[in-house]
Order: sequence, then C-alpha cells, then structure tokens
Amino acid sequence: MGNTLQVVIIISLTLMVIGLAMVLAMGGFGFTVPPSSVRSLATIFLNTTFNLDTKYRYVSAMSPEAVTAIVWDYRGLDTLFETSVMFIAIVGALAISRGASEKLLKGFSKTRGGMSLIVKTITRIIIVMIASVGLSITLHGHLTPGGGFQGGATIAVAPMLLIITFSIYLFSKMITVSKAVTLRSIGLIGIALSAFIVLIIAILHGDLAYIFQNQPKLYSHYGLPSYAEVMVLGGTLLLFNTFETLAVAFGFTALFILFILPEEVVKDIIKGEE
Repeated sequence: MGNTLQVVIIISLTLMVIGLAMVLAMGGFGFTVPPSSVRSLATIFLNTTFNLDTKYRYVSAMSPEAVTAIVWDYRGLDTLFETSVMFIAIVGALAISRGASEKLLKGFSKTRGGMSLIVKTITRIIIVMIASVGLSITLHGHLTPGGGFQGGATIAVAPMLLIITFSIYLFSKMITVSKAVTLRSIGLIGIALSAFIVLIIAILHGDLAYIFQNQPKLYSHYGLPSYAEVMVLGGTLLLFNTFETLAVAFGFTALFILFILPEEVVKDIIKGEE
C-alpha cells in the first residue's frame, strides 16, 4: 500500500510539471510584451549604480552590479532585517533541539560510517571546486550577478556533501553546531559593523554620516574607497557580501547538521530534559 501511494504521488507530480510546462510553452498564461521604454525608477538605478560623472557623485553606489547596489545600498536596512529574520529562525531551530546534536554525536568513533574511498576522494576534490566557485560569486558580487547570499548558499553545498559522504559523525569532529553558529554570528557582527563603519569614521573626524552610507554624500563627504587603481571595490558592498557569505554558509551548515540527526533520538533527548 505504501509503495503504491508513493508511485501515485510521483506520477501525479510528474504529470503536473509536464502540464504546467506545456501551458507555459503554449502561452496559456498570456504573453508578456517587454515595455518599449525603461521605467523612471529603473533609469535612476541604472544611472547611479556606477557613474563617474560629477553630477551623480553623491548618489552613485559605485558598483556595476545594480542588484547588489540596491540590496546593500539603496535598501540596505531591508536586507539587514531579512538577514536577521533568517538568523532568528536558525536560533529557534537550535533552541528547540536544545543541544541534541552535541549530546548525540559525542563519543562516536571518527571512522564510523561513510561511503567508499572512491566517493570520498572525489568529494575532497569537488568541495574545493565548490568553495572556489562560492568565493568567486561572493568577491565578484559587486561587479557581476551574485553576492553574499548566493556565494554562501553555494559554499553550504560542501558541508552537505561531506555529511553524506563521510557521515555526520565524522563531520561533527570538524564542525559542530556551536562552531557553525559562532562563525555565523561573526558574519552577522561583520554585517553590523559594515553598516556603521562610515559613520564611525566620520565621528572619529568630528563629523556625521549616515547608517549604511557607502560613498560620500552631499552633507557627509565620507565613504570607503570605490576602486583601487583599475580594480573596482564597490565601497562597503564588498564587505557586506563577504560577511553575508560567512553568515549564510554556516547558518545552513548548522541546519544541515540538525536535519540529518535521527528524529526519534532527538525527541528522546529533548523529552529527557523535561
């Protein structure tokens, strides 16, 4: 009965996906014709994200990547609160587990579980590639599509592969939930400091600046360097992306560890504390 139900569910989902794909391909939801001109708001963003003209000096984010400029410059407070919501959700998950991961994994042998030597060797190579791609997405996020969240989510694939390939017990010898949360907290602290860094610089000079200020403004001529020689830095955007990557990558890692633990065993640990 159980296998029959699974087959029915799989077939139903497959038919639904095929049906939606056919409807979209045939224009069943209607065709969207691109507008003949760029909207005024989009024109403002395109003109100010990276503009060396003195006319736009005090409104430009000095980043060729408009999305990153919008996320961390024009609407930085929104992004900060979104990151905080994700952090609070992770804290909630950790509070519910009540340290079950450390109690469950403590004392297990380093050689317990895992897949074959061939799979482990390939995984060691792949995780280096994953980390390289993730860092590239992060460090180029102010220049090309990408950014801190995308880079962090990419890097988070590596610990998931390690858990599956080497087992959760061996992975816990390298990174525990508490270590992952600590590294995520460092990332969040870095984001907070990046939001105030220009203000702090201005105060040290006896002047004022804005929170989330990136480049100099009309009434506050302070900001982080936008470029060095021919290398575009994007001011605070590079810092935001870097710390966001740290926060996202290890936030997901902490959740992966919790999700992979046997549910019944975790429940027994939690009930034992009640």
